[in-house]
Amino acid sequence: MQTIEKAGTFHFAGRSVNRLGYGAMQLAGPGVFGPPKDRDAAVAVLRAAVAAGVNHIDTSDFYGPHVTNQIIREALSPFPDDLLIVSKIGATRGDDASWNPAFGADDLKRAVEDNLRNLGIDALDVVNFRAMFGIHGPAEGSIAEPLTAIADLQRQGLVSHIGLSNVTATQVKEGQGIAEIVCVQNMYNIAHREDDALVDALAEQGIAYVPFFPLGGFSPLQSDALTEVARTLGATPMQVALAWLLRRAPNILLIPGTSSVAHLEENLAAASLELPDDAVATLDAIGGA
Repeated sequence: MQTIEKAGTFHFAGRSVNRLGYGAMQLAGPGVFGPPKDRDAAVAVLRAAVAAGVNHIDTSDFYGPHVTNQIIREALSPFPDDLLIVSKIGATRGDDASWNPAFGADDLKRAVEDNLRNLGIDALDVVNFRAMFGIHGPAEGSIAEPLTAIADLQRQGLVSHIGLSNVTATQVKEGQGIAEIVCVQNMYNIAHREDDALVDALAEQGIAYVPFFPLGGFSPLQSDALTEVARTLGATPMQVALAWLLRRAPNILLIPGTSSVAHLEENLAAASLELPDDAVATLDAIGGA
C-alpha cells in the first residue's frame, strides 16, 4: 500500500487530516442507487483505505440511499479516533433514482438523523449543505433559510462543523454570515477551473476546498495533453489529475472514490507523484483551452 503522508496534511474541522482522502459514493449500486454487487468488496476497500492512512472519508446518506453509510459502519465501526467522516444533506432520492432538493428544516433534520442512525454515531463531524438550485453545477439562490436550520442542529449538538457543496462564491459569503464554514465542496479539475478565484480566497482563510470529479465524473475528461503527460511520467491520467490538484493549492483535499482495492492503491500512489514544471504548464493550459 502507498504512503499517502507524502501528500501532506491540512487542519480541517479541528483535526489534522491527510490531504488524500476517500469518497464513498461509488460504494453504492449503479447510479449511486441501491446496494453494490459485491458488499464484501466495498467493505474491503474501506478497510484498505484506512489501513493506508486515509483519515478523511466523504459520504452521504442519500448515497444508496442509506447503503453507503451502512457499509461504512460495518467496515469501520468503532471508528478510529482520528477518522473524520464528512457527510452531506440537502437532497433526497426518488424511487426512480432521481435527485430531489430537500431544503426544509424538517427535511434537513431528518437527513441528519438518518446519517447518525446509519453510521451509528451521536454527532456528525462535518455536514455539507448541498445547494440544489442547479443539479449539474452551482446556481445562485439564497441559502440563508436551510443554513440557519443546520446551524440550529449544530447548536443542538447533532452536527459539529458545517460545510457547503455545489455553491457559488456569493453563497459562500452568505453562509459565512450565518455559521462558520469549514469547507467548500464543488466540482473542480484540470479542465473545469471556474472556482480558481474561490480556491485561492479560501486558501487565504485557511478553509478546505474539496473538489469532486477530478477527471470529470460521469463524463470523463478526454485530453490528449493529459494522456501524454501521464505516459511520459509512467502514471495514469487519474494519478496525474490528482497530483495536479495537490499542487494547485495547499487547502485542496482530495476524495477520489472507487469500489476496487487495486484502483484505490493506484489513486493513493498520486501522493508520491511529482510533476515537473513543464508538465504543470501543459496541464495548466488545459483549463484555458
